[in-house]
Amino acid sequence: VQLVESGGGSVQSGGSLRLSCAASGYTYTGWCMGWFRQAPGKEREGVAVIDSNGSTKYTHSVKGRFTISHDNAKNTLYLQMNELKPEDTAMYYCAVVGVPSARYCSGSLDPPTYNRWGQGTQVTVSS
Repeated sequence: VQLVESGGGSVQSGGSLRLSCAASGYTYTGWCMGWFRQAPGKEREGVAVIDSNGSTKYTHSVKGRFTISHDNAKNTLYLQMNELKPEDTAMYYCAVVGVPSARYCSGSLDPPTYNRWGQGTQVTVSS
């Protein structure tokens, strides 16, 4: 399983970025995928997740600003980030877990739920 993130960068407060995560090397009947972030000195936290049924969940601080989506044909996960704030600055990681049914992981923002991780892409938001 390989996950490759891209799309990070530096933007000013209020700007937008779209992260992509290209997935390869697996075929899961059910799955959950998500975006997580880790700022220096802080624990990794779940930002947004989506499952193979299309259900999504967001952490409170990004609701209304971020949108997670998945292109099944390209097997690529996206995170559209609008109205970025300095507190969004972090390394962003995508992750996936394969399950017999999406109900086993649906809505989980807890990093230990996921067992395959990308290398991360840095997002820096300046004020």
